[in-house]
Amino acid sequence: MSQLVTGDAVVLGLRPARLPSRALAVFIDLVVLWSVYLALSMALLSATGSLDEAATAAVAVALLVLVLMGGPVAVETLSHGRSLGKLVCGLRVVREDGGPIRFRHALVRGALGFVEIQMSVGVVACIASLVSARGRRLGDVFAGTLVVRERIPVPRPTPVPPPPPWVAAHFTELDLSRVPEGLWLAVRQYLLRVDQLDPQVSWSMAQRLATDVASFTGTPMPEGMPPAAYLSGVVAERQGRDAQRAFGTRPEGAPAAPPPSPFSPPSFPPPSPSPSPQGSAPAASPLTPPPVPRPPRAGGSESDGPEAEERRTGFVPPA
Repeated sequence: MSQLVTGDAVVLGLRPARLPSRALAVFIDLVVLWSVYLALSMALLSATGSLDEAATAAVAVALLVLVLMGGPVAVETLSHGRSLGKLVCGLRVVREDGGPIRFRHALVRGALGFVEIQMSVGVVACIASLVSARGRRLGDVFAGTLVVRERIPVPRPTPVPPPPPWVAAHFTELDLSRVPEGLWLAVRQYLLRVDQLDPQVSWSMAQRLATDVASFTGTPMPEGMPPAAYLSGVVAERQGRDAQRAFGTRPEGAPAAPPPSPFSPPSFPPPSPSPSPQGSAPAASPLTPPPVPRPPRAGGSESDGPEAEERRTGFVPPA
């Protein structure tokens, strides 16, 4: 990457174009220029056939200079450094400070380019580009320009590892609006490189980042939760909120309501009733319905009859 510094002391990260891409762009431009030159030459020679040889030679020389030298200068000036070949190859001519070129830059590049590219069949330009650290030919050196790449392949962003399932939705009530973007970036970079760090260094970094995030949210980190799991859960919650604001729905797989906290003590079923000692009444089972009282017999009181005897002694008298 080229370290170019502007007048405001700003370092520009520009990627200079190398010889293969520049050679392909020049080849396309030369094919177009010579095609236009030959077409115009045939048209003018047929139109000026009545002139003498000197006039015909003058017209041919003027046409040569106008098309093969003035054509690239006019195209780069009007397009701010993008000819047809450079447009196809994704290149652009810029000044050394990164700004667009002007007529004087295009004029110097076009005049020297006619000598080092067309008159020397590209040998001088190739040698100068190979010697230069930024692939500049003589026209670029004298004009103070640089050919850079515009279409740079951008790698797909690496997704942050998802949080464990037991912390996926424990942060729905956190206030994440006060966490600064710089801290989010640090947390994301840590989660992307957590597998490459030493375990002790990874733990200390996670603890420090989790403490900073908890201080901005105003809610302490749950006791017993690993700091790395806390950070992944907070990042997943932020991404879910961003997706909900942008698309109206949370990411697939994110629960709508938080599950029960894994840090609360587990609940166990009630113990089964122990057998009662001999001679004592058996304990009533919670699953057994209570006994339904029977109505008293007609013509007698509740203390008379087999039912009363059964309640008193537990035995049923013979009929």
